[in-house]
Amino acid sequence: MTTINPTLNRPQAQFLALPHKFRAVVAGFGSGKTWVGGGALCQHAWEGPKVNAGYFAPTYPQIRDIFYPTIEEVAFDWGLRTKIHETNKEIHLYAGRQYRSTILCRSMEKPGEIVGFKVGKALIDELDVMKADKAAMAWRKIMARMRYKLDGLRNGIDVTTTPEGFKFVYQQFVKQLRDKPALRQMYGLIHASTYDNEANLPEDYIDSLRESYPPQLIDAYLRGLFVNLASGSVYPNFDRRLNHSGAVEAESEPLHVGLDFNVLNMTATINVIREDLPTTVAELTQVRDTPTMARMLKERFKDKGHEVIIYPDASGQNTSSKNASESDLSILKQNGFVIRVNTRNPVVRDRVNAVNAMILNDKLERRWKVNTDRCPVLTEALEQQAYDKNGEPDKTTGHDHPNDAQGYFLVNR
Repeated sequence: MTTINPTLNRPQAQFLALPHKFRAVVAGFGSGKTWVGGGALCQHAWEGPKVNAGYFAPTYPQIRDIFYPTIEEVAFDWGLRTKIHETNKEIHLYAGRQYRSTILCRSMEKPGEIVGFKVGKALIDELDVMKADKAAMAWRKIMARMRYKLDGLRNGIDVTTTPEGFKFVYQQFVKQLRDKPALRQMYGLIHASTYDNEANLPEDYIDSLRESYPPQLIDAYLRGLFVNLASGSVYPNFDRRLNHSGAVEAESEPLHVGLDFNVLNMTATINVIREDLPTTVAELTQVRDTPTMARMLKERFKDKGHEVIIYPDASGQNTSSKNASESDLSILKQNGFVIRVNTRNPVVRDRVNAVNAMILNDKLERRWKVNTDRCPVLTEALEQQAYDKNGEPDKTTGHDHPNDAQGYFLVNR
C-alpha cells in the first residue's frame, strides 16, 4: 500500500485500528464519524483494489447532501480522487489515473430492496436513526451482500452513528456481547465525543449544542454515549460511571437482599452496607421460582458464612405459585434467612422517589453505588426504564424486576 498519512483525531485512529470484522463508532454531533467511515472505505480501496464497497444511509438525500461532499474531501486526504455518478449512485475511486474501487450507495428506506449486488466492505451511516426493527432488517440484508471470496479479505461492516437511545447498535454491539462473550472477537466499538473533534469545528459549535439540549441529550449528542432518550426516564440521574463502585462482598459480611417475586422470572439484588450507605455488589436474575432462589442464595452466600437479610416484595406473604399450601416468605424462612418485610408494598411513587434520592439527592450526593460490572441487568434497567403512557413505570420490558427488587430494600432501610 502507498504510504498515506490521513488526518485523524484519536478516536478516529483507534476505530481504524480495530481488528474486528464488525466495527462501530458511536459519536456525538460534529465528531467526524462520517469522515472516519469514509476513511475506512478509502483504506479498503488501497488494500482491496477492484473489490466493490457499499455505503448505506437512511435516505437518498443524506447520500447526496452529506456523503458525496464528505467522501470527496476524505478521498483527497487519503491520496485518492473521486468520480461521482449520481444517476447510478456510484462513486469511483482513483489513485491518479489508476482505478481502485467503486462505492455503491444505497438507501435503507426499504431494506428489502438491498439485493442483487455484492460488496467486500460496507459502511452503514446513522443506523440508529432508523427504527430498531427496520435497522435489524437492513443489517441482515447488508450482511447478505458481503459475498466476495478473496484471500485476505475480511468482508467487514463498519457502522457510524449518533446514539439514539438503546436501539439496534446498543443491542448488537453491547448487549449481545454481554450475553455471548465469544462474539467479542468479531465486534469492536469506539465512543467518540464532539470534544475530540473540537479543532475542526466552529468556535461556538459546542456551546450552542449545550444551550440547545437537556443533560441526557448532551450525553448522547455531545459525548456519544448510550442514554435513555425515551420520554420520562424513571431514574434519570443514574449514571453508570458516577454511581459505580468496584466493591464486592467481604468474607462473612452481612448481605442485604432486595427480592422481587415473579413466576419464572425472580430477581434478587445483593447489597452490603458500609458506613451506613448501601452498595449493590451482585444480582440473581431470571430465577425460576422461590425454592430455586432460596437454594441459590444459600449455596452462594449463606453457606459461605454470610448472614443473609431479605427485603422482599410484600406480595410474597400470599401463597406461592410453587406450592399453594405455603407462602414464598415461609419458604425463605425455612432456609434460615432473616426476613424484613412490611405488611404491604410502598406506593410506587414513594418507592421511586426513595430510590432516586439515593441515586442523587438535592445536595448532589450519590449515596447508593452499584458494581455495574457484576450487576449488568440492574444497571441496564436503571438506565432504560421509562414511564408508560399512563405515567406509571413501564412493566412491558422486564426492566421493572431488578428496579423493584432494589426498591423494596432501599425503602425498608
